Amino acid sequence: MKDQLLELEKRGNDEISAINDPSDLEPFRIKYLGKKGALTSLMKSLGKLSREERPEAGKLANQIKVNLSRRFQEVKTSIEAGKSGGATSVDVTLPGRVPLYGHLHPITQVIKEVCLIFSRMGFRVVKGPNVELDYYNFEALNLPKDHPARDMQDTFYISENVVLRTHTSPIQVRVMETRQPPVSVIAPGKVYRRDSDVSHTPMFHQVEGLLVDRDVSFGELKGTLTRFIHQMFGSDTRLRFRPSFFPFTEPSAEVDIQCVMCGGKGCRTCSRTGWLEILGSGMVDPEVYGFVDYDPDVYSGFAFGMGIERIAMLKYGIDDIQLFFKNDMRFLSQF
Repeated sequence: MKDQLLELEKRGNDEISAINDPSDLEPFRIKYLGKKGALTSLMKSLGKLSREERPEAGKLANQIKVNLSRRFQEVKTSIEAGKSGGATSVDVTLPGRVPLYGHLHPITQVIKEVCLIFSRMGFRVVKGPNVELDYYNFEALNLPKDHPARDMQDTFYISENVVLRTHTSPIQVRVMETRQPPVSVIAPGKVYRRDSDVSHTPMFHQVEGLLVDRDVSFGELKGTLTRFIHQMFGSDTRLRFRPSFFPFTEPSAEVDIQCVMCGGKGCRTCSRTGWLEILGSGMVDPEVYGFVDYDPDVYSGFAFGMGIERIAMLKYGIDDIQLFFKNDMRFLSQF
């Protein structure tokens, strides 16, 4: 019996070592380890042995079963992993895996493009705090505490005198406090307002611009913004300036461009007018100069501000601002 068991183990090890095809595994298992396999048949014969021989033969049979089962599992795992006899199997004809590359968010791309355009015109990029004093966000921009224009902006108040900035205009005041004209800066950054729908989000991005020097005219403002719009949307883009009101500029004007959806013919996006509002602008109100010790009889200047999300929506034909913040790769991968 012992010789038969050892011979069976040798045959089993030789056969399992020669297997390379996964389809041969199950027949081997049935032949040697199955309920009607060779090892099971031998173990059933143990009852014919004497009482003295039976324990030793039974122990040997169980050990052989463990050994063959372990060897079977090793070969099965090796084959499933693409290995045979410890050698690595590589199919060199398979195409390589193309790595995924990240890229800048569309909002970041537009901010960089806007900054580049104005930098070429001599504007310097500056930044400021997101959490701002009421003084810089409102008062120094000609918006005292009882001014009705404060209602134009739904403000997040942290305390009575501290807010999340509602625009990046406070940066202009901070810059003017620290340097004398000539001043020409643009201030990109995040701003915050209590508003949320398909065209508004509680946090969005703005770029504000400021130029102050001697004898600055409204014509220079129009020339600067016309050049910007033509570089951003194309030289054939029509634009117009409409009279408007902002507390920190006088006179003030909204700037519209021809509808990018219909080419100015009139559609639902532009309310059939053929025009889309893109930014606000105006000559700096002399009252603002009083907060930064500029002489309004000597210096004049202009300011403008635009929402980056709106620029991106018009540039790329997007009708839902919230798509920029949902982290949907199906949307972001298009940019």
